[in-house]
Amino acid sequence: MKYTWKSTKYKGVRFREHPARKHGIKKDRYFVIRFQADGERTEESLGWASEGWTAEKAFFELTQLKNNFKLGNGPTRMSEKREQADELKKKKRAVKEKEAHDAITFSTFFEKHYYLIAEANKKPESYRKENEHFKNWLKPVTGEMALKTIYPLHLEKVKKNMIDAKKSPRTIEYVFATFRQTWNMARRDNYVDRESPTKMVKKPKFDNKRIRFLTHHEADKLLIELKDKSEQVHNMALLSLHCGLRASEIFRLKWGHVDRDSGILHIMDAKGNKNRTAIMTKIISTMFEGLKKGPSDELVFPDKNGNKIRKISNTFLRAVDDLMLNPKNIDRRHKVIFHTLRHTFASWLVQQGESLYVVQRLLGHGSISQTERYSHLADKNLENAVRNFEKSLEEEKEKKDAPEIQNQKKVS
Repeated sequence: MKYTWKSTKYKGVRFREHPARKHGIKKDRYFVIRFQADGERTEESLGWASEGWTAEKAFFELTQLKNNFKLGNGPTRMSEKREQADELKKKKRAVKEKEAHDAITFSTFFEKHYYLIAEANKKPESYRKENEHFKNWLKPVTGEMALKTIYPLHLEKVKKNMIDAKKSPRTIEYVFATFRQTWNMARRDNYVDRESPTKMVKKPKFDNKRIRFLTHHEADKLLIELKDKSEQVHNMALLSLHCGLRASEIFRLKWGHVDRDSGILHIMDAKGNKNRTAIMTKIISTMFEGLKKGPSDELVFPDKNGNKIRKISNTFLRAVDDLMLNPKNIDRRHKVIFHTLRHTFASWLVQQGESLYVVQRLLGHGSISQTERYSHLADKNLENAVRNFEKSLEEEKEKKDAPEIQNQKKVS
């Protein structure tokens, strides 16, 4: 399209009018500037009046470009000026993003980054507990603080709050683990550049290992009491006692995991995301035979709505209380809880002489060190082993001495 260019009162500045569009009461104008540079006529397009350009502004740009050319300093073309302006914008944007990056708070990072990834990669019970740790203990102290401003002193305050609330050392350890995992992710993503402040906070020392396990008589009484109160809770308790299953493993158990023919239970996605098998006793096999088998993807022990159970029913604790298995003010390590059944399973195995390696495999422990808590129960087995060794030495000596005694008799 051929345009008609019109001059302005400013030398080197001209414009053309848009055939239809108006800016105010006048037609919209498109401004350009022209000047000589190194003997060549240069023309630069600027823009429309509707975009903020005027003849005065165009002349100012023209004057700047001409001065830059004479002095050999600064942009001599609008394209260069635009590139410099874009680069400056990028730098300002980068500075602003870095400031926002450096100012990100613990709450923002946990909620917008860590928790979303935890939901996608962890079990519901795991990320639910981590969220509780955050809301109850970490957020009140560190929530509104920028990650880079959090130091061991602030974690000491978290610890003090928990101690004042009479939280166990184990719970404090779990809360610190949630903070540490969040921090390590922030460090991976370059929000912080130092190790977790939890490393420099002394954790309360406490032997949290449960000691109590049931005698056979106590276990029988508990199962009878549970059967009177709830068939389902009784069956779950029986399964834990005879196969060493965790409560969470029982909650996730589906009919497709129960192999009656082989007498095996397939424990899928157990603690540590590892699969294992559990061996059914005859009592457990009989229990499953008495239950109505559902489709392979159906839970064996669903809640009343058919969904996965989230925690053991209070029926279990009521049965324990009715049997007075937990006296008043009992040490928590001696307290009978549902997990005591799994602990009892392992303890009985060790007492009857099974190796810790076998017990480790049956419990699904990732490390033998976890199973070594039961080693004291094997002391009697160790003594028996030495006595058997001693006996074998005596028998060997008797065999060796027998021919000599016979020879002596012949000589005499």
